Amino acid sequence: MVLQRIFRAVIMGPPGSGKGTVSARITKTFGLSHISSGDILRSNINNKTELGLLMKCCIDQGQLVPDDVMSRLILRDLRAMDHSSWLLDGFPRTVPQAEALDDAHSVDTVINLNVPFQTIKQRLTSRWTHLPTGRVYNVDFNPPKVPGLDDETGEPLVQRDDDTPHTVTLRLKAYENQTEPVLEYYRSNGVLETFTGTETNMIWPHVEAFLHKKLFSVKQKVA
Repeated sequence: MVLQRIFRAVIMGPPGSGKGTVSARITKTFGLSHISSGDILRSNINNKTELGLLMKCCIDQGQLVPDDVMSRLILRDLRAMDHSSWLLDGFPRTVPQAEALDDAHSVDTVINLNVPFQTIKQRLTSRWTHLPTGRVYNVDFNPPKVPGLDDETGEPLVQRDDDTPHTVTLRLKAYENQTEPVLEYYRSNGVLETFTGTETNMIWPHVEAFLHKKLFSVKQKVA
């Protein structure tokens, strides 16, 4: 689908709610450019930048990265996409971040994935990662072909520090305390749409139908 004007969306949900998977389907189906805060974090951490080391310390302790650091990193990338339609995955996570985004760009819609915390705990603690690429496997529903090894490189998989049961609990509490107010912020702005479920494949058709309707409406308005 070729849009007649710039369309910009945010996808939200707790860590492990399937934001990455749904984001990939949105970008493939609707042609939006995907900006993942996780990709930007990994790049800085892998390159061991000063901000990357600070962020790794926060993540390992189950804490959110400071607002000013995240906003500076994400908005820097968005400035290079002034004439593009995009989907933000993993940002904003706090009201100050949302306000910083609104100051710079107009957000058309916010997709919220509402997945029960117990489902996420089971999903994340079963997750193993190939650190050099960020490829993620789940021993329950997306296992590697050879247990403990990456499918493409054959290198060892590890359980990230932030996927251990204790840290997952801390991350979910941090999300609930600091990120939930962002949902209310966007709800009050009239741009929030929430999709509830325990499996990504059950949530996706509803997200797809909503965006088809939303984008068709956009196309009609500007025709």
